[in-house]
Amino acid sequence: MDANTEKLAAPLVEVRDLKKYFPIRKGLFPRHVGDVKAVDGVSFTINRGETLGLVGESGSGKTTIGRMLLRLVPSTSGEMNFDGRNIVTLSNRDLRGLRREMQIIFQDPYASLNPRMTVGEIVGEPLRIHKLASGKAVNERVQELLLLVGLQKYHINRYPHEFSGGQRQRIGIARALAVEPKFIVCDEPVSALDVSIQAQVINLLQDLQERLGLTYLFIAHDLSVVRHISTRVAVMYVGKIMEISDRDSLYANPLHPYTQALLSAIPIPDPSAKRGRRVILHGDIPSPVSPPTGCRFHTRCPIAMPICTTDEPEFREFGPGHFAACHAVEQNGGQRPDLTSGPILL
Repeated sequence: MDANTEKLAAPLVEVRDLKKYFPIRKGLFPRHVGDVKAVDGVSFTINRGETLGLVGESGSGKTTIGRMLLRLVPSTSGEMNFDGRNIVTLSNRDLRGLRREMQIIFQDPYASLNPRMTVGEIVGEPLRIHKLASGKAVNERVQELLLLVGLQKYHINRYPHEFSGGQRQRIGIARALAVEPKFIVCDEPVSALDVSIQAQVINLLQDLQERLGLTYLFIAHDLSVVRHISTRVAVMYVGKIMEISDRDSLYANPLHPYTQALLSAIPIPDPSAKRGRRVILHGDIPSPVSPPTGCRFHTRCPIAMPICTTDEPEFREFGPGHFAACHAVEQNGGQRPDLTSGPILL
């Protein structure tokens, strides 16, 4: 196998034991009194051309991971490699070159666009910064990008307030594509849109991925959307990844009790259709300032055991590419644990 073939076979993104602690300071002369453990020891890979869906409740650390991968937020510790390069140790000069290969689509299409700039200026700005085009070539490239994302050439002279939410998100996508990236962090790109518009944007992202060979980290709350677009899915809870698997295996056979609870909450379009048991979680998500000892989910888990309160479960592979961190799964021989002994409602 030659060097180029090995490079293509290797994951595009590799993360090992990644942590991000936000310090808490108090007093007239601020002193360090604690940390918000937003991300606390996360490891995963993203292969070329695939979409890794990252799901979990608000406050679990999903967006922080995406921003760390782009070096918008510095990491506390851990390793992040992109296309064989260590992102953590890159100098500012090298990091600027890397910006061309890694981009982000923000959650709020209203707040992520400068209202004082035209669409041509917004989408053309990356081209000028990275010296990819100048003069008339900038407008020509911007018009190509607008057509690529389903807008029209004449939109180039309009301002963001003249567009709907879905159109604004298309502008944000065009801006991300301007520098021809390999990898895009999609930070809940459809959560602020109407359901009908969500489907259009998701289909657009899939078409662009197939056409341009893009790789996505897709952060979302909506598990039905994640199932539609993702190749693999990672489930987060209070700064930890609870389970990772390919999409079909995760939805057909969720191992971790938290994953089962999330999947059981997905609405069914047909009210008359039969659904499985619904797992009702009691209590709120713990604070990342003082997360629970042992398994972080034990305070809400319907089958928590004494060991769950003291020992953190090992993140293990229980099937081909199917990883989970759960004592109950280990004791059950790698099989999905039965939650019927807990507070489960039909």
